[in-house]
Amino acid sequence: MVPLIIVVVVLVVLVLFLVSVYNGLVTKRNRVDEANSQIQVQFQRRHDLIPNLVNAVKGYMDFEKGVLEAVTTARANAVAAGSQGPVAQGQAENALTGTLRSLFAVVENYPDLKANQNVLSLQEQLTTTENQISFSRQHYNATVLEYNNSLQVFPNVLIAGPMGFTKREFFAADADASAVPVVNLG
Repeated sequence: MVPLIIVVVVLVVLVLFLVSVYNGLVTKRNRVDEANSQIQVQFQRRHDLIPNLVNAVKGYMDFEKGVLEAVTTARANAVAAGSQGPVAQGQAENALTGTLRSLFAVVENYPDLKANQNVLSLQEQLTTTENQISFSRQHYNATVLEYNNSLQVFPNVLIAGPMGFTKREFFAADADASAVPVVNLG
């Protein structure tokens, strides 16, 4: 009778341990998903602001159609890359950041445009959104690091693979494209 009780207690402890590890991994995976959704919210905000900015400057920039087309194309590519994972999306968003820099540089050549309150407001909102994207990326990467580490430590490594938990990719930014666009309105 005593050996049976010992076996039952050991099995109960083992099951509780497995449930605890599984629940911990699920919680961390959900945090990664939540952090990724925060990045998507910021990207969507930026994507929504860009057409307004393009429309606001279109009338002033008759000879700069190429810049506006590049911004529009980069935005479309960034929106399309949203479903291709963090690496592809990061590259597309970095290209979009580069074209926005070009647009802001061209705006500097148009005094009337630099003074337009709508353009100033949109530029400020885009700069704020860039900062929020940067923060969201940092949060996401920290969450992915914690999750990936939890998959690789013992004894979780014995449970994670068979239960379908897989490593997540970091959201990398190009070193050159990660800077916030500089807007000199003075």
